[in-house]
Amino acid sequence: MTTTALTAPAAAAAVPMASFDWKPVALVLGLMLAGWPLVGSTSTWLTLTLAGLAMGMIIFIIASGLTLVFGLMDVLNFGHGVFIALGAYLATSVFAVMSGWTTSPELWRNLVPLFVTMLVAMSLAAAVGWAFERVLVRPVYGQHLKQILITMGGMIIGEELIKVIWGTTPITIEMPEALRGVVTFAAGTDMAAFEKYRIFATLVGLGVLALMLFTLNRTKLGLLIRAGVQDREMVEALGYRIRRLFVGVFVAGSALAGLGGALWGVYQHGVLPQIGSHVNVLIFIVIIVGGLGSTMGCLIGALLIGLLANYTGFVAPKVAMFSNIGLMVLVLLWRPQGLYPVANR
Repeated sequence: MTTTALTAPAAAAAVPMASFDWKPVALVLGLMLAGWPLVGSTSTWLTLTLAGLAMGMIIFIIASGLTLVFGLMDVLNFGHGVFIALGAYLATSVFAVMSGWTTSPELWRNLVPLFVTMLVAMSLAAAVGWAFERVLVRPVYGQHLKQILITMGGMIIGEELIKVIWGTTPITIEMPEALRGVVTFAAGTDMAAFEKYRIFATLVGLGVLALMLFTLNRTKLGLLIRAGVQDREMVEALGYRIRRLFVGVFVAGSALAGLGGALWGVYQHGVLPQIGSHVNVLIFIVIIVGGLGSTMGCLIGALLIGLLANYTGFVAPKVAMFSNIGLMVLVLLWRPQGLYPVANR
């Protein structure tokens, strides 16, 4: 046995593992600490911080579908807002049918229509996403300019169809009875509050994050998808149908958008036909800040947006309108490819 053979395992073991970049996480903590003296009151700051983090988790759910599609398929889907709006309007329909459940004071009876809403929104958004990919996206893979134009046209058509089905008048969504109000706790000499519905949305967001990270990093399916992004021909030579995997990714991204739209509609207490296009601007800011195609970047970007919106809305309401754009500019000046740039971009 040669010396080279003996030292090879040792040399391989000496290869350092990629370290996690904690600077973007520190940026979130830094923003939280910077908001404390600006807000003044500890209880108010804590209330705004918890609300901002919960809002960020809802935004993450909405943006995660677009991050998934762009990060793994390299598709700029400007029609993502259609699935968001569809999920929000399906929430109004389910809540109307199950109004007896939403008005009950029992928590479990309130959770049933919420879970039904999420299931219906994800299922129908996934079905529409499958048709969207097959008809509009498939002919323009690898052509970003055409993707932008065609998917924007698809969103306009989708909004018009939503108006035909649900009408043009904004629809109000009543929060489930048991999820109304806040949970209060002591914060110094005062009391801080955390809305019950935001707690529920935060738990759903954490579940989505855990499922995405586990699927992409710990399963054979995630390995095949990531390998297909790097070398499609090699994976197809091994006998796997990459096109089917990519269709599945697009459908999953559409389902996540439907889920996020349903949660966002309830969070906003109502929906209107343009809700998808309004949120579209926000989620594109999130994925640009986080790094195009990065799941962790999407999470950090969403949390930054949620916290900043709450702090500026309280301290300087007029600045809140431009705070998201300002955050994006500052982050891109620091890291032009976003907080967590994807290596193959």
